[in-house]
Parts: sequence; C-alpha cells; structure tokens
Amino acid sequence: MTVCQLLEVSQKTGSGRRPSRLAASKRKKRTFRRAALEEGFVAFCQLSSEAEPVQIALATMESLKAEASEFIDSVDFSSTTAERDILGDEFLDKCAPETAKRSAKRLSLPSHLASLCEEQLLTPDQERRLFQRMNYLRYRAAQIVSRHAAEEFLDQWDTERVRGLLRAANWYRDCIVKANVRLVISVVKKFCNSQCGFDDLLSDGIMALMRAVDKFDYQLGFRFSTYATQVVRRNSYRFVMDKQEERFKVSNSISEKGLDVAEDIEPSSMNEQRWNSLRDHLQNLLCKLDRREKFIIRARFSLGGHRRVQTLQKLADRLQISKERVRQLEKRAMEKLSAMAIESPPELAECDL
Repeated sequence: MTVCQLLEVSQKTGSGRRPSRLAASKRKKRTFRRAALEEGFVAFCQLSSEAEPVQIALATMESLKAEASEFIDSVDFSSTTAERDILGDEFLDKCAPETAKRSAKRLSLPSHLASLCEEQLLTPDQERRLFQRMNYLRYRAAQIVSRHAAEEFLDQWDTERVRGLLRAANWYRDCIVKANVRLVISVVKKFCNSQCGFDDLLSDGIMALMRAVDKFDYQLGFRFSTYATQVVRRNSYRFVMDKQEERFKVSNSISEKGLDVAEDIEPSSMNEQRWNSLRDHLQNLLCKLDRREKFIIRARFSLGGHRRVQTLQKLADRLQISKERVRQLEKRAMEKLSAMAIESPPELAECDL
C-alpha cells in the first residue's frame, strides 16, 4: 500500500479507530504542534505499520541514531515556524509527484525502462521543497533520539514515531530519485561494453543516485542534477574499472598457475612449454563447468572453434534464454574459474573442447 493510499484510508476511517496504545501515547508525546500534522502523522504510523507488519519491540539507540543522523542541517529547522513553513498542514505533500505524472511521456525504450522514465523533471522550487522536507523529517527523528541519548532503549511509541518520520523522509527521497532516473540512464549508457552490461550499470547507478540524494546540500544553490551527474559518472567509471580488474585477476591467476606448472616440468623451451601448460590447464578448468557455462565462456572469449567474441544477445538467442540470464551464467562461470585457479592445479584430464 502506497503512502497516498494510506492517507486516503485514514481520512475515510477517521481517528476514532486508532489503536488505544497509539492514542494514549499521542496525548503524552506529540511529535508536531500543529493539529493537522499530528493527526496525519499518527494515522501514517498506524496504517503503515498495518500495511508492512514489523516487530516493533524495543529498538536499540545505536541503530536508530545511525539512521536518523543522516540529514543536512539547516537553521530553518530550529525556527518556531518550521512546521508551518516547511510542511504546511499536510504531513505528506502529494502535489509534486502527481503533477509530475500528468504530463509523463512514453519514451522509445523497453517497457521496463520507459516506466522508470515517466516522472517529469522537477522544477527548482519543487526540488528544493522535497529536499527540505526530507531533511527536516530526519532532523525531527534525530531530535527524538537525542532526547533519550542517555538511555539504552526507546519506548514503543518513540520507536514507532522515529520509524514513521524516517519512512516519510524516504518517501520524499523516492520522489527525487524517480524524477532523476533518466539522468542515470543517460550517463551509464556511455559506459556499456562487452564486460559491463547496461542493466548492471543502471542498477549500480541508481544506488549511487540514492546516496547522492542523502548527501546533497540543497542550501548551496546548485541544481541536484549537476551534483548527481558527477556522482553517477564517477561511480560508473569505478564500476567498469573494478570489472576489468576482476577479469585481469582471473586471467593472471590462470596464467601464473600455468607458468608454475611449466617451470616445474621442463625449464627448457620456456615459451612453448608455458603456452602448452597454460592451454592444458585452462582446458581442464573449463571441463569442470557445466555445458552452458562452458559454451558461454568459449564464445565470450573466442576459445575453441569460436573465431569471434559473441555478444550476450546472440548467445541468448542461441540458448533461447534472456540476455540477463546469459550475463548471470557468465558471471557464475568466471567466479568458478577464479576460485579453481587460486587453488592448486588439478590433475589434467582429457576434455573435448
């Protein structure tokens, strides 16, 4: 159940049906001074807990403090009018996401990507308000935690309202992320190659985007896209370099094992002996893979009868599986080869490559 649905349900059911423990706690410990905000917040805590059942039992201070401390502070947050100026009368402002979706366009992309790009770009004002509300809600959660810094645990209601504030902050964060997914796509597609697939780069880029949202200081006056582009680009470059380093280590491990075998058997005729030993050892390792893994590795690295490196899509068509499944099988096979290369060289076995 989405946040918007939760709020609609709360309006229909009314406040009289809240659990008595929440109602009693609400009278003792208010989170917001404004009545409309407090009522919406308590309903959100109740209904989101029902939609996503979790064990509320006493939470440790360390875990909540760590999660609540990740916010960009502002002098506006300590103002006596912060609730009214930042949140208004509505606990979660549904206006920005709904406005964004009204003019969404279907792009010339696969369906699973087009659905990610339907959100319209945020205006500077919308962007600033979303960042401000996200950080303000985390600030309020940190305030509750800090008031009990000397204690080891929070009571049940404090735990629920801290989690409620953090869930609401993450809702605003998701609004920002959705509006910037097409930025990630435009950056990571430039880093695609035979070793780094688009889906992997996109997944890693979105994770980098989420971290960028948490670290961005909206008060400096720059647009988030300027900062996020650099973060995603740097992250994609690091991702590609890590992949290349991983493949180099696998190749180097196999080469070193082959060289050691050649030197132990016959010190003379170094070049020919090394090559033959390396080839035999590689064949032996490939024999330990299953049929599809061996076929994919040979095709991807132009081994055996394969004269050209085959693309993932071509292998997917040959094997009648998805492109992503071919990538997963290749990754699994490379991990097996890496593990076997690190171990002692096994006895050579005849294998028909």
